[in-house]
Amino acid sequence: MNIYTGLLFLGGFIATPAALAAVTGEALPADTSADTSPKAVVRRFLEEVRSGKTVQNSSQYLASKIFAHQMTSENETTVARTPDDYANHVKDFQRIYGDFDFEVTELLADGDRVYARWKQSGCHIGPVDGIAPSGLPVTEIASAVYRVQDGKIAEYWIQVDRKGFESQVELNASNTNHKVSCLR
Repeated sequence: MNIYTGLLFLGGFIATPAALAAVTGEALPADTSADTSPKAVVRRFLEEVRSGKTVQNSSQYLASKIFAHQMTSENETTVARTPDDYANHVKDFQRIYGDFDFEVTELLADGDRVYARWKQSGCHIGPVDGIAPSGLPVTEIASAVYRVQDGKIAEYWIQVDRKGFESQVELNASNTNHKVSCLR
C-alpha cells in the first residue's frame, strides 16, 4: 500500500501520511523540495518557472548568470541571462500563448547534466515573427540539456522544433474559416 497524497480515512479516523506510516510501517515519501540533485532542480524549475506558473521564483533555480546555447537555423548562439531575464522570457511566451499547457515528456540525468524534452501548447493570442495572432491552437516541442552547479542551473543547450511551430502559425494565419477553436 502506498497512499500518501493528502489526508486518508483509516478506520473511522482521519490520518495524516505520518500517522498512516506509523500504522503500516511504511516509510514516508521523501520531501522532494529538499532534493538538490540536478534532476530534482531541473524538474522543479520546469514545473514551476518554465511552465509559467511561478516565474518570480526563477532565482531559486537559476544561477545569477546563465549561459543559454541556442540553435537557430544551424547557427549556435549563446545568450547570457539573469534570472530576471529568464522570467521575462517566459512572460513573452505567455503573451504569445496565453496560459499555456506545459508537459515534460522526458527527463534524464547523468552527473551534473539533465536532459529534458517538453511540449508546450496554447492559443496564438499574441504576434510572433510578424504574424498576427489567430486565436488558434499552437504546439511547440523542444528539448534542452541543463548543467547544474551548486544546486542551480548555470548553463543550458536548447533546440526547438522551430520549423514545426512556424508551419502551424503560418497555416493558422491562412485559416480564415477558423474550423478549429482554441477552447481551453
